[in-house]
Amino acid sequence: MPAPERIPTGRLSAVEPAVEPAGRLPGPADPQEAAPAAPEPARGLSDAFLGEGELTVRGRIQEASNAVLYCTVEQDGRSASCVYKPVAGERPLWDFPDGTLAQREVAAYEISRACGWDLIPPTVLRDGPYGTGMVQEWIDPPESSDEVPALLALVEDEEPGPGWKAVGLAQIGEGRTALLVHADHPRLRRLAVLDAVINNGDRKGGHLLPGADGQFFAIDHGVTFNAEDKLRTLLWGWAGEPLTEEALEVLRGLHAALADGEPLAARLAELITDTEIEALRARVAGLLRSGRHPEPSGEWPAIPWPPV
Repeated sequence: MPAPERIPTGRLSAVEPAVEPAGRLPGPADPQEAAPAAPEPARGLSDAFLGEGELTVRGRIQEASNAVLYCTVEQDGRSASCVYKPVAGERPLWDFPDGTLAQREVAAYEISRACGWDLIPPTVLRDGPYGTGMVQEWIDPPESSDEVPALLALVEDEEPGPGWKAVGLAQIGEGRTALLVHADHPRLRRLAVLDAVINNGDRKGGHLLPGADGQFFAIDHGVTFNAEDKLRTLLWGWAGEPLTEEALEVLRGLHAALADGEPLAARLAELITDTEIEALRARVAGLLRSGRHPEPSGEWPAIPWPPV
């Protein structure tokens, strides 16, 4: 299901062209006021295009907990849509250092790219109209709902049906429960591994965006890479099961790429702390030792709230 914060129609506050000083964010405008039309977005934007193109704010997306700005980026006659999350618009969190969420989003993209799984849209850290922030390629929803893959569901059965994995029971009304399930989908399984690697504390259903050709993409990775275990996710259906051979091969390559002196390790050092990098290496090594998907520890809530 698409995240509400990524659906601009009727939920986008128009803003004037950015002339305010960096750090002063545009406030909500009349919700009925339409934002300027944005160019057709294109998949596969390069990091250089996102990082160097001219960034123009088109509106502020209202439902997001932090400041999320819908923008266009233009360079050499090419234009595409993107999301810009300035550091100045981040709300403080008790368990993460202030002003670090944008960097964590970029670090998550770096890990996804190193794995070769194309799960996270291209994401860069750059300067913008309201200061330094994360800029990420916009993912347009499919034209037809028939193209949207079914990834999560509630079923009033004791066991998931074929092609589904059980997560747990959910209350759906007074005295009524349903089984929360997710698809037994190879791309979703790769994402479960990626979330374990980056220690994602907020894998909600709304953070999965449907794309073209039945694909989907993962967004919102600000609460990742904590040195303490924080994994909270809806993707527990494979908990305790052996990792696929593909995942093990990818993890072995990632383990090597995280060694001191490697380009990936150097890029991450500009985004997260040395302690967090060491914890990242330890998580990858732990997955390789166990050869299995992690299981909930019972020491903290295993599922984020709200789950969608």
